[in-house]
Amino acid sequence: MADQNVPPRRPRDDRGWDGRQQHTPDTYGDPSASGSYGYDSPHPYQGGYRAQGDPREQYVDGYAYNAQPAPGPRGPQWVGPEGLGRPAPARPAGAGLPTLDDDDEPGRKVGRRKAMAAIGGTAAVVAGGAALAMTPQFRDLFGDEAAADATGNTVTDGTAARPSGQQPSTVRTYTEQNESYMGSRAGEALKKNAPAGGRTFSGPAAAAAATEVTVKTVLAKDPVLHLARRATFGATPAVVADIKKQGIDAWIRSQLDPDKIEPSKAELKLSELPTQSLSVQQLRDQRDKLNDMGAQPEREVVDATLARQIWSKRQLFEVMVDFWNDFLHVAADFDGGEVYRTSFDKDVVRKHALGSYPEMLVAANKHPALLIYLNQKDSRKDAINENLARENLELYSVGVDGGYKEGDVRQAAMLQTGRGVDDKGQYVLRVNQHYMGKVKILGFTHANTFSIKDVNNPTAKEIAAVDAAIDKYITYIALHPSTAKYVAQSLATRFVSDTPPKSLVDRLAKTYSSNNGMIKPVLMTLFSSSEFWAAVGQKVRRPMEYLVATYRTLGVSPEASPKNNNGDNKRTPFARGLRQIHDKLRELGQYPMGQPTPDGYPDVYVAWTSAGTMVNGWNEAGEIVAGYRTVFTYTAPEKLVKAPATAGAYVDALSLRLVGQKLSTREKNLILGVAGVAATAKVDATFNGAITAVARAILASPQHHLR
Repeated sequence: MADQNVPPRRPRDDRGWDGRQQHTPDTYGDPSASGSYGYDSPHPYQGGYRAQGDPREQYVDGYAYNAQPAPGPRGPQWVGPEGLGRPAPARPAGAGLPTLDDDDEPGRKVGRRKAMAAIGGTAAVVAGGAALAMTPQFRDLFGDEAAADATGNTVTDGTAARPSGQQPSTVRTYTEQNESYMGSRAGEALKKNAPAGGRTFSGPAAAAAATEVTVKTVLAKDPVLHLARRATFGATPAVVADIKKQGIDAWIRSQLDPDKIEPSKAELKLSELPTQSLSVQQLRDQRDKLNDMGAQPEREVVDATLARQIWSKRQLFEVMVDFWNDFLHVAADFDGGEVYRTSFDKDVVRKHALGSYPEMLVAANKHPALLIYLNQKDSRKDAINENLARENLELYSVGVDGGYKEGDVRQAAMLQTGRGVDDKGQYVLRVNQHYMGKVKILGFTHANTFSIKDVNNPTAKEIAAVDAAIDKYITYIALHPSTAKYVAQSLATRFVSDTPPKSLVDRLAKTYSSNNGMIKPVLMTLFSSSEFWAAVGQKVRRPMEYLVATYRTLGVSPEASPKNNNGDNKRTPFARGLRQIHDKLRELGQYPMGQPTPDGYPDVYVAWTSAGTMVNGWNEAGEIVAGYRTVFTYTAPEKLVKAPATAGAYVDALSLRLVGQKLSTREKNLILGVAGVAATAKVDATFNGAITAVARAILASPQHHLR
């Protein structure tokens, strides 16, 4: 594309990501002050991509530069009743559960760490036989039993020189984030076990009944369990019973109509998070009061999301909210997030999660959260910022291989000039800052010339005409064939496999296009496809999904334990408990809306191969099983099932309760080794004192890590 209508670049245009912009009307308190109502985290764009081992580039004003892998999440810290880094609660004598970092106890037949490694070492094995991609540090921790490093080394060919006629993807080794990880040796191993192709049936139940599962997997090939694992944040006895009672088709239809599903007790308790019911204007007006309360809206929106993931009955809706939070990503922790991120969650993501993606993208491009997050509020005709225009194409619609070139980015940036945020924190289009002149972007053309008598004092009709031109472009790219393919690929990766079959992606893209970007028909095509039902065991839970699933399967209640002594007069036990989960997930490296860069979290297993994260997750599962924190009510581990008389039968019963199926003989023997008893040994309800360790070991199994 020729460089027509491209204004001269100014020094201002060459700056990097302006993540820490001081949006003066909404900057509450000193951003560096601990506990202030504002942004108190590091620069949101420092360090590039957060996932360990990611070789991809950092972004600087849209250009790609080679970057060293970002440091991983912080080491394990205790998350006590008061949150991250606070003192641990006192535990009853003899009730402590050793962490996996403890030395093996002398005389134990099977060392705890080696047993857990053997149990959980295949947890992320989608193929059932491929090795877990463990780092050298992981092998040092567990000995020589672990498999080889599967991350591999990748060299990028990124360059700062992007001529306007060059396709952006040509300066990269990979086309997009998930694919960049799947280029490793581990990714190649996973591809060999993915379903090859399939067809669409008349409905989900028909597809489930006609599909044979041929891939290698440790999971039971039960379609009800498979649906419960994929369409929720974790199967529970109640969910499985509900699917069996309603039938697969009726259950999916009900989940696709979430407004008719009654709210859970936890959702009704979200009123205990004081900022979640406040509008943008109320958050601005009440900032001093909220500061005094210690309220942090940008963190409470994460807390509320976690509560819904764990306890909501609208599980498929919450899974889709999480999907869009990665696809159309706006981090919660940015300067302005304390005011605008809750509204973005409600008015953009949740409003359209099962509706129209074009409408969602149009709404996002008029929302202050996105306009501030990607610096669009600073873009004007004489000083154009390309950030939002670039990400609209690269991340939010057609994808980096979608066919656009650098000239398209520049002209899109010109078309979007003038959009911003006014002093009241509301969306505004400043016509006097809007570039006028013909634009051509990826096949979209518009004269972009308007009859306006006074650009400094335009009428509402004149403003609407300019706004409509920009909306028309946003709708165009949201319905572009490349966007259909990109959304389809992303949905198939989330619900089916890290390497979804092209046959499925093509059918989903066709459904997306023929239904003008409506999401429900795409999901129905997905659930009615044999590829979905054939992909048992082809997805691994990311850290957040693992922890949320653990809370769900253990039946943790949002009500405070009778033993709770609420020492915080500012927050209820429920609010404090959600913050504890939130803080733990920060340690693990993944939490809702947590990725600082606008690409969202990767959705493939090889992006999350971290020894520290895995061990930390296992230890946290032990804390939940033991129920040491009193902010919630836990089922005592000895009461999860009616205890059989022998150890082997007890492990079988507990496995059915926690992961929906029995474990293999080898896995069961390893768990019995953790307890130090034989399968035929007589045990009481406490498993002779080892019930917590046994339950934790089951939760470290592949059957709980896979979804």
